[in-house]
Amino acid sequence: MQESLLMLLQLLERAALLLMCLFVLTRIPGFKAFFGQREKTGYELILATIIFSGFALFGTYSGINVEGSLVNVRIIAILSGGILFGPWVGLATGIISGIHRFLIDIGGVTSLPCLITSITAGFVSGQIYRITSRERRWKMGIIAGMACEALTMILIIVLAEPTSLGVVIVSRIGLPMIVSQVSVGLIVMLVQSVEGEKELVAAKQAKLSLDIANKTLPYFRSITPDSLHTICHIIKDEIGADAVSITDTKQILAYIGVGEEYYKEQHAIISEETKNTLKSGEIMIRNNDAEHTNPFIKSLIIIPLKEKGEVTGALKIYYAKAHKITDSLQALAVGLSQMISTLMEVSRVEGIKIMANKAELKALQTKINPHFLFNALNAIASSIRTDPDRARELIVNLSGYMRFNLELSDEIIDIRKELEQVNHYVEIEKARFGNRLEVEYDIDEVEVCIPSLIIQPLVENAIIHGILKVKGPGKVTISVKDLGENVRISITDTGAGIAPEIIRNVYSDNMPDNKIGLYNVHQRVKLIYGEGLRICRLEQGTSIDFDVTKRGVQ
Repeated sequence: MQESLLMLLQLLERAALLLMCLFVLTRIPGFKAFFGQREKTGYELILATIIFSGFALFGTYSGINVEGSLVNVRIIAILSGGILFGPWVGLATGIISGIHRFLIDIGGVTSLPCLITSITAGFVSGQIYRITSRERRWKMGIIAGMACEALTMILIIVLAEPTSLGVVIVSRIGLPMIVSQVSVGLIVMLVQSVEGEKELVAAKQAKLSLDIANKTLPYFRSITPDSLHTICHIIKDEIGADAVSITDTKQILAYIGVGEEYYKEQHAIISEETKNTLKSGEIMIRNNDAEHTNPFIKSLIIIPLKEKGEVTGALKIYYAKAHKITDSLQALAVGLSQMISTLMEVSRVEGIKIMANKAELKALQTKINPHFLFNALNAIASSIRTDPDRARELIVNLSGYMRFNLELSDEIIDIRKELEQVNHYVEIEKARFGNRLEVEYDIDEVEVCIPSLIIQPLVENAIIHGILKVKGPGKVTISVKDLGENVRISITDTGAGIAPEIIRNVYSDNMPDNKIGLYNVHQRVKLIYGEGLRICRLEQGTSIDFDVTKRGVQ
């Protein structure tokens, strides 16, 4: 028993050495990024195979000789590599280390069993990676390690000649080899903790971006030199930069921080880095810039601002010390630039409102709820960390929604264009409310022009005042049906149901000034087609429909 305990401690010492090596690697910036990212390239998988094969070979060479067998931690390295990096790494590591173990002791009593279990461990680790959740992999690694070592013991007894020699070997090494597999769980948890650190940093960045968006939003409503200076000041304070600047394509619009005296209002852009960024649309980073115009600036990042796919300016972040532009800061800066680009596009609303006071339709076209915008940005910020592709889709949706409202000049438009605007709005709301909101489209192919902004307000009304007023999920159905000479458009929801007094107020022209959306659509439909909205409270929800003619409104 004392011999087994001593052997177990020796195995744990060697496993601890592997653990220490991995810990050091996870602290080195390049390797930390390597271990922290979940998706690996082919080159990175090869690198992982080399690292864990090296650990496995070390385990073999550092083994303890017992009756011609080597008590070692090779299986720990094989399982850890496969569980952390996938089946190809696990299998390759198992084959390499297994063949090596066989070749250095051909004919040895344990060489063939070790070859078989090394390859088996590589295969099993890949299956754990494929079918087991990240939270349970460390447990499954321990179980698999113990099972593989138990298989080794069985094979030693079966294949040993004489069998009594195999029994003696297993009686001495079996328990320490099996128990030492707890180290697999420790290694897996160590590397997964690096991924957790990255997620935690990403979460903090998303929250910081959202806080900055929240604080700067009021200043984007009307872009002036003063408002841009305030925006730069907020960004500088929130991220701890030494200076922040915003430019258009020709001149510096605002500069706050170290070296402010060098850049007066509307100072022409003289930095070659900024010119290159504006020309290429690519991010520019300098982490030890000794030739910057401002002698106090040592590191900087310049991110292009884009509207409708075109570069319209740049966000510039400066630090007085070298090597301050980390990967996390770069990710944060990119998120900020995307939000600023969107907010600057949104800021056009105020100017358009001034020009749109001729009719109630124009007021409706330019009415963008700041809470909707903030919540849309919130949804985008949350998705940036968990689902970047979805975040990009939402940005496109928000941009399309804003562009429609900002650029719409015709009162009558093709119904397909109106439905496209509705889809942009719906996708943003679905991102916000998730499973609470289901939207179904039942659209016939029709050729008809309708008054602009006539469907979206009804869909918004169904979601905000219908679905969200009740607990649990709800459904909105948008229907466009071809009736021959007419087209029937209907919006039905399974929400709280419209109050009878609101229906009466709409029909009696007695709606409050702050609730003109539904009334506005009713009046416009009535003015153009002679009959307004047909509003009906259902047993569960509300149905609103109206008919438009294919002729006469072009």
